[in-house]
Amino acid sequence: MREEGPGVLSSSCSTPENTILEVPSTTPDTGGVSGMWLSGREGGGLPWEEISRVLHTDPNLGISSREVLNRRQLVGYNEFSEAVDDPLWKKYLGQFKEPLILLLLASSFVSLCMGQFDDAVVITLAIVIVASVAFIQELRTDKALEELKKQVPATCTCLRDGNIREYQARELVPGDIVHLNIGDRVPADLRLFEALDLSIDESSFTGETEPAPKICSVITTSNYSTSGSMGNLAYMGTFVRTGRGKGIVISTGEKSQFGELFRMMQEEEAPRTPLQKNMDELAKKLSVFSFGFIGIVFILGLYQGIPIHKIFNIAVSLAVAAIPEGLPIVVTMTLCLGIRRMAQRSALVKGLHTVETLGCVTTVCSDKTGTLTKNEMTVTSIATSEGDECRMTGVGYSTDGEVVFEGGYSELANEAVTKLLETGAVCNNAQIIGGQLLGQPTEGAILAAAIKHGVYNARDKYQRLEEIPFKSETKTMSVKVKNKKTGEVEWIVKGAIEAVLRSCTHYHQNMALLPLSQEKQHKILTASLERGRQGLRVIGIARGSSLLELSYMGMLGIMDPPREGARSSVTTLQSTGVRVKMVTGDAQETACAIAQAVGLHVRPGTVFSGEQLDNMDDRVLTGLVSDATVFYRVSPRHKLRIVKALQECGEIVGMTGDGVNDVVALKRANIGISMGKMGSAVSKEAADMILNDDNFTTILSAIEEGKCIFHNISNFVQFQVSTSLVALSLIALSTLFGLPSPLNPMQILLINVIMDGPPALTLGMEPIDDDVKVQPPRDTTKDLITKKLIKNCVISASVIICGTLWVFRSEMSDGVVTARDTTMTFACFVMYDMFNAMSCRSESKSVLEIGITSNWYLFVALTATIVCLLGVVYLPFLQWVFQTEGIHISDWIHLLCLTSTVLLVSEFRKFLDRRHEYSAAVFSSKRFWSSKKSSKSSSWVDEV
Repeated sequence: MREEGPGVLSSSCSTPENTILEVPSTTPDTGGVSGMWLSGREGGGLPWEEISRVLHTDPNLGISSREVLNRRQLVGYNEFSEAVDDPLWKKYLGQFKEPLILLLLASSFVSLCMGQFDDAVVITLAIVIVASVAFIQELRTDKALEELKKQVPATCTCLRDGNIREYQARELVPGDIVHLNIGDRVPADLRLFEALDLSIDESSFTGETEPAPKICSVITTSNYSTSGSMGNLAYMGTFVRTGRGKGIVISTGEKSQFGELFRMMQEEEAPRTPLQKNMDELAKKLSVFSFGFIGIVFILGLYQGIPIHKIFNIAVSLAVAAIPEGLPIVVTMTLCLGIRRMAQRSALVKGLHTVETLGCVTTVCSDKTGTLTKNEMTVTSIATSEGDECRMTGVGYSTDGEVVFEGGYSELANEAVTKLLETGAVCNNAQIIGGQLLGQPTEGAILAAAIKHGVYNARDKYQRLEEIPFKSETKTMSVKVKNKKTGEVEWIVKGAIEAVLRSCTHYHQNMALLPLSQEKQHKILTASLERGRQGLRVIGIARGSSLLELSYMGMLGIMDPPREGARSSVTTLQSTGVRVKMVTGDAQETACAIAQAVGLHVRPGTVFSGEQLDNMDDRVLTGLVSDATVFYRVSPRHKLRIVKALQECGEIVGMTGDGVNDVVALKRANIGISMGKMGSAVSKEAADMILNDDNFTTILSAIEEGKCIFHNISNFVQFQVSTSLVALSLIALSTLFGLPSPLNPMQILLINVIMDGPPALTLGMEPIDDDVKVQPPRDTTKDLITKKLIKNCVISASVIICGTLWVFRSEMSDGVVTARDTTMTFACFVMYDMFNAMSCRSESKSVLEIGITSNWYLFVALTATIVCLLGVVYLPFLQWVFQTEGIHISDWIHLLCLTSTVLLVSEFRKFLDRRHEYSAAVFSSKRFWSSKKSSKSSSWVDEV
């Protein structure tokens, strides 16, 4: 077959010898596989009879079971080829690839070689804990994803061997005859040859809210849909809303329209998360620091005249001790806790590091249909012929909602609304069962509105005598009904407002019939036009004894409205510095109306179509994408370009979507967010996070959680660095200057276990701080260890070092180290770290402001630390192991007063920082208002 242009096929395709689409003999070795599939444009551009001939199938009998087996050997199953899952042992070993883990493994090996078995065991244990926790979390996520996949329907109705029965969708092959009925999900790409009132919901493919009506005739370039859909094809994964149809399978699996998107998704690489990059950078810096520290200690040791082998042992030991083996544990546990908390808030996160990335997101590109909206058409506006204006609350096909009368409630207005909704419910073929719609979304919206207003089973009051279905030519649907109670026969019509008015001669006013004048018609059409500008689909309703003498009853404004809470969530995100952009395949009017409804700023120069993007090169798109707000009529390739352009601008992009048309952009984005209920299986596979409640508001909660996680990790890093700095300084100073060691090896080991253990871990469990929620997204260009963090660590470490050395020196008055000397020093160090842990809970807030017991886990951990310390000091067996002795209560009071100074100094430092920030804010505000006044003055002078 020769293509003469996009979607236009040569007329020579009608003869077998001029086409390459002809199926080879059913014997597998007689031909290639390429002829077994037809692309969408090829299938849509040929008569269905030609498709049947090319694929050697009979629409009345289907293909034989034997033929199915032969074809399956050629084309395989109707499914996407997923990557082979790694065995469990390989997944577990994969946890050891992170640079920081490799650095810890190296330090463990060095410790082992130097005979420091206790350090080697502790570090190795920490690594195993980190790898095991991450591995278990990954298995849990995989299990949750498998549960989501099970929800996808996997059967279809197919004609084979002349018999119609249900088959597995994965067993379909090109040439199969598939029967479609209302409620079915299309199992493969089909060329339709029968379509009876058939309309298919293609929102997951095109972004269009309204179902696409289907036909059987040939589609050419002139009537090819701008949304990317062809009217005579049914696409895999779409949903039958109304009618029934039959089609020939032309493409399966990865050869289908969605299969192309699946291949694009596989070609895209997901970027590393900001936290992973931070941890990689930290590992590099720790490596440089370790080698630099070894060099400095080595030079100082030579200067002191210490033997080279002894200097080397000391330097390497200190360098190994400088690497915080507790950091990976705390980071992993904090991320796992974040995943758990987000699961409780209806968000399933697939990767550990994905959680923290949410706190870095600077731009959210949100799909409209099914994300900002519920993808359920809803009556939002009611106008009766009596002049009553009403709005209806509630979203979708649930019964939650009510009519709100704008001009105040009255019996007359209520009666008019009831009559209008009852009429709309009678001229209706939809059904709502258990909150699920069977039928057209527009009719479902009218039926749901009637139920919300208390109009139940309206159709049961009438006997339907005749029906004239909706046609694009007439733009109306009409039913002839007989009232079962009164016997009255009348016509009820609903449809486009201008089409309904053409058949109306009267209208209802004060429960009486009045002639419909030209002036009244103009008034009704003006009101309809105004609703159309707001993105509403306007439906007029009338009834009467004849189709030529109808009485106008009113109009209903229908749209797929924003979800409840979507506007407040968008506003909150924008207030914290996160840009929100709408990316949809829907029309401009609908897209802009929803964008404004959710609080996006729509103005000239911020709204772009997919066609406009096609006329831009990447450089131009990168220049304008930051200021853009709405992208409409976009394809999957457009979405991918938008994400890449934003990333080129340095943005951390969160992309939401539920359809297969979103998968490529979901994979490319820093955070891909899919819908759990309405999302396709492929979109869930491509996403990093799945919203189990399909609610945009959940994204806000997830971003807040991400900010809190990094905040807690920073607090722990500050505590860990200051603790390590103190330990290193005490040992290095005492060794290099020939002083006795203030702590024995067992005490040092216990400090590492106690202070790198529960208290440090519980710093990662700090509750979400309200001030952290409203902070702007984290600057990912900054390192985990900032200048401010180093300054805070140095201040705290200096206080602890001075206090600990002062205790040790004052106790060791005779120059001999006794059990009491090391006990006092050990207790002093541990208590200093306890107060330091309390001060590290927040970088700027006072402990009193946070609340001493607000982090219950830390409170319990510190209590356990005190019990452990008392046990080491007073229990005989532990006294023997750690070489300690009991001390007097006056010593405890003395240590308590001394060690609390690190908390007092930290509180004073926070006070100065807050005062400095306040002064800077006041100064900035004064400069702003001063510039305002000067600009006003200059403009006044110019006017004069």
